[in-house]
Amino acid sequence: MTKTKFQHLFSIPVIVAALGYFVDIYDLLLFGIVRIPSLRSMGLDEASLSSVGASILNWQMTGLLIGGILWGVLGDKKGRLSVLFGSILTYSLANIACGFVKDPDTYKILRFIAGIGLAGELGAGITLVAEVLPKRLRALGTSLVAGVGLLGAVAAYFTVELFDWRTAYFIGGGMGIALLLMRVGVFESGVFSALKEHRHIKKGNFFSLFTNKDRLIRYLKCIGMGLPTWFVIGILATFSNEFGRALGIETPIEPGLSIMWCYVGLSIGDLSSGILSHKLESRKKAVLYMMLFTVAGSLIYLFAGIKTATGLYAISLLMGFGIGYWAMFVTIGAEQFGTNLRATAATTIPNMVRGTVVGMTTLYAYFKEGFTVIQAGALVGLICFIIGITSTITISETHGRDLDFLEE
Repeated sequence: MTKTKFQHLFSIPVIVAALGYFVDIYDLLLFGIVRIPSLRSMGLDEASLSSVGASILNWQMTGLLIGGILWGVLGDKKGRLSVLFGSILTYSLANIACGFVKDPDTYKILRFIAGIGLAGELGAGITLVAEVLPKRLRALGTSLVAGVGLLGAVAAYFTVELFDWRTAYFIGGGMGIALLLMRVGVFESGVFSALKEHRHIKKGNFFSLFTNKDRLIRYLKCIGMGLPTWFVIGILATFSNEFGRALGIETPIEPGLSIMWCYVGLSIGDLSSGILSHKLESRKKAVLYMMLFTVAGSLIYLFAGIKTATGLYAISLLMGFGIGYWAMFVTIGAEQFGTNLRATAATTIPNMVRGTVVGMTTLYAYFKEGFTVIQAGALVGLICFIIGITSTITISETHGRDLDFLEE
């Protein structure tokens, strides 16, 4: 790769998008890590911790779903940079405020606002990078954004280990504010700038994703590709303590540690999937190979008879690597749609996938009533992988696609 290529790959928009996603992931996972100590400090008893914590998390996830639509529409109407910096400012201020919170009700509102802010970062960053970079470097650039960004999960885990939970929120908010100071020199996508001259073209119409059969199918397939990623994170890693007991592992499994190792693997996988897509000259093949690797990892996790905590964490790392096509599937989502709908699609797709976790956990709880924990997890996984693999095989290839086109 020539020096010129490296200069494109490490341009200021790519760096700002990567660091923005780093802070985004840090803040997104922070509540899950500090949930128990923060609620205990507010005087909640052990019986209330679970229900109140779940309620606050639901408020945050609702904010993500609403924010995904809001920022996506704004990204197509006002520009990718407007969303990138607006979302950073929103979640940074919300997280600083979380450091001062005194009661659960205020906590809910602030996590809702933070969720709205967090929803815009990835879609806007991926859209901007995809439109700014030459098409030959698009996969590498978007994977670099996610690979660096996902390390925010590791930073969140160790920040909480080293500091008080309130300080962890202040650090997250401070990083976001510092990132805003880096905006000098970041330029808007030329593709979007050209679109602004065409005032008659409808931009950011979220409902147009559902009024055309072809667009709707493309949109649903993009969401379907992402389901296995959150099956691994939202079921296998989040409930790893339950799977550990079901497997007969004597050492208590820490879900937070499982999630951290999963994200370490995810970060490495995201960088690898970009390189794989670049070498294969195919988005679909890269995603499919990573997904099949995840299937193998999930089967080992559930049925290989793991007997040690170390073994479970190691498989979490490998499964995280397998779902490291996260940036690639968001990139495919951006490349599937025209410039006047691209940010709307790319921003809502990952947040719709995150929202499906509610359905996955509901199914998991339902299956546990008639099956073992292992069987319940396997059934949820079977559904997610069938949808994911089918979506990947049948969606159109976007490698090398010119992004200067419009949706009618």
